[in-house]
Amino acid sequence: MTNMIANFFTNLFSIASFSIAEGLMWSLLAVGIFVTYRILDVADLTTEGSFPLGGAITAALIMSDLPPIVATIGAVFGGMLAGLVSGIIHTKLKIPALLAGIITMTGLYSINSRVMGKKPNQALLGKQTIFNFMDEFNFTSNTVVIIIGLVTVLLVIGLLYTFFRTEIGLSIISTGDNIEMSQANGINTDFTKILGYMIANGMIALSGSLIAQNNGYADISSGIGTIVIGLAAIIISEVLFSKQPLLYRMFSVVLGAIIYRFILALILELPIEANDNKFFSAVILVVALSFPLVQKKLQSNSKRQPKKRKGGVL
Repeated sequence: MTNMIANFFTNLFSIASFSIAEGLMWSLLAVGIFVTYRILDVADLTTEGSFPLGGAITAALIMSDLPPIVATIGAVFGGMLAGLVSGIIHTKLKIPALLAGIITMTGLYSINSRVMGKKPNQALLGKQTIFNFMDEFNFTSNTVVIIIGLVTVLLVIGLLYTFFRTEIGLSIISTGDNIEMSQANGINTDFTKILGYMIANGMIALSGSLIAQNNGYADISSGIGTIVIGLAAIIISEVLFSKQPLLYRMFSVVLGAIIYRFILALILELPIEANDNKFFSAVILVVALSFPLVQKKLQSNSKRQPKKRKGGVL
């Protein structure tokens, strides 16, 4: 009995450690989607193209014997370029945001293949990655990913928070809140939208870069379903931590990504096929999306219940 309990907690700790490591890397994707979905108030499907683009650029540059940090930065700029394309298609050609993202995502499929030498995937076996910088400390692989992931997340959120307190950053927030009022106040909303697209997809590509380096390969189809992962993290964070200032909302998205990965890891411990994880990702998102409605109905029902009168008299 004691051994069973010990094995249970050991397994739970292993799942939690893995979930934190994975969640920190995926949280950069979620924060990127948060910028377009919540701050800009647009649905951008460029995500499913810019995520594998980050991995493809990183793999190509590392295979060219460039330092991993340079390859990672290159991935960020590649993602920003993808965001620029979607932003221009949406703002200048007046194509709806959803369709603009689909167009860019479709085009990126071919571009990602060319970046990786017309191959569906690119292995990084025997190559240095950003996670090899801590080899001399003899940490476990999860610990290394957690440390580098945490440092990257803190740096990104710190830069984002500082940026969104500047005049340009506040203009982006204003554009998402009320585009008509922003235009009336002289804000170039086309520019702020394009800049928001670029920032968001730069972070999404960064997430793709880190995950490709951690997995040891880049895959052209790795972007499928990433929008669901990001949205699930955002919705979970908003269910748990609603009506918070911007800085806390971004950190709550990171926590939402970790919780999402933990729930998914627990589900994958069940006797199911590995390919079913996309299905369960969708289920988790549906549950998270429906939770606020259920909560609202429960609160509404509790308010309708008649109050007891004191003394038992009318």
